[in-house]
Amino acid sequence: MNTALTPDASAARPAAPGDLVPRKRAPTLYAIIVFKLLKGAIFVSLAIVAYVLSDNDLPKEYLGWLHFLGANPERRFWHDLAVQVGKLTETGMLWAALGTLVYSLFSLVEGVGLIFRVGWAGWLAIGESAFFIPIEIAELVHHFSLFVFVILVFNVVIVGYLFRNRDRLFRHH
Repeated sequence: MNTALTPDASAARPAAPGDLVPRKRAPTLYAIIVFKLLKGAIFVSLAIVAYVLSDNDLPKEYLGWLHFLGANPERRFWHDLAVQVGKLTETGMLWAALGTLVYSLFSLVEGVGLIFRVGWAGWLAIGESAFFIPIEIAELVHHFSLFVFVILVFNVVIVGYLFRNRDRLFRHH
């Protein structure tokens, strides 16, 4: 008998728990993945920059960047920032580089885990995003910033979306 002409028996039966079922597209999840991977890449870059600059003359580097950017170093903001840059030590920069690298790995691991739609990555993304919500609210109460407000909105959307759709988006073993 020619099996090419027989109807597919698997099409008539419902999907079993072990079957691989194609998932529906999830554009919001894809946006979260891109956000997490970009954030991870940016923080890896910042960690590398902090490491490379750790043994440089930071106040001199800072003034060089101000001149390159065309900023007036006499303005109060830039002057106050220069005072803070002058307080940085090589050890402090190395610790900052290490902390930034570790934080970037969280975002990269979340992004890759979300690509493969594994449940632990969803929970990690929910936990990491939810962790910062009270901190961002406290920052907004003390000093409103549009940038912090936008980040707060992103984190609330990420937590809400992933929590509401966790059964549909992720494999649970």
